[in-house]
Amino acid sequence: MQLLKDRILAEGKVMPGNILNVSSFLNQQVDINLYNEIGKEFLQRFNSVPVTRILTIEASGIGIACVTAQYFNVPVVFARKFRAKNIDSNLYLANVTSYTHGINYTISVPKQYLNESDSVLLIDDFLANGCAMEGLINIVHESGAKLAGAGVVIEKGFQGGGKRIRQQNIRLKSLVIIESMDDNNIVFRQ
Repeated sequence: MQLLKDRILAEGKVMPGNILNVSSFLNQQVDINLYNEIGKEFLQRFNSVPVTRILTIEASGIGIACVTAQYFNVPVVFARKFRAKNIDSNLYLANVTSYTHGINYTISVPKQYLNESDSVLLIDDFLANGCAMEGLINIVHESGAKLAGAGVVIEKGFQGGGKRIRQQNIRLKSLVIIESMDDNNIVFRQ
């Protein structure tokens, strides 16, 4: 997706620890026009599979999932990283390690929102080591739902998460894949 590549090159900043900061348009400040193009692109890449729900993880994935869901005309369900007091205990759970934050947490989705009649598309902003995506995959499997695929805005191909997901025969579509990056250069996979 050339529009996304152009924005990454113009505004992305490589931080220590192989962190790509795209907060000026994707995470902290949101460019809704770009989000709309992202949603349309995910629809194009997954229009051949039935989708009844989009599942993401809080927080940065929610906005992208919501905009994408309007094109599929389906609800969004998101996994919480921290359990709220107003959520009952009938939950699907998965353990996840955050690459960006360097912490472990248990994500949860109420069982009432996913079941064996669903076909679930996973949507997230980043894929690095793949732990968050694998947690979402585990929740879909536990629910008995069909996994329609996984869409990622930015995949850091050099970190191996995408490779592990694809080895599970999961239809993973990343809008851009970064082959390598350092302080002065970001190289995209062709």
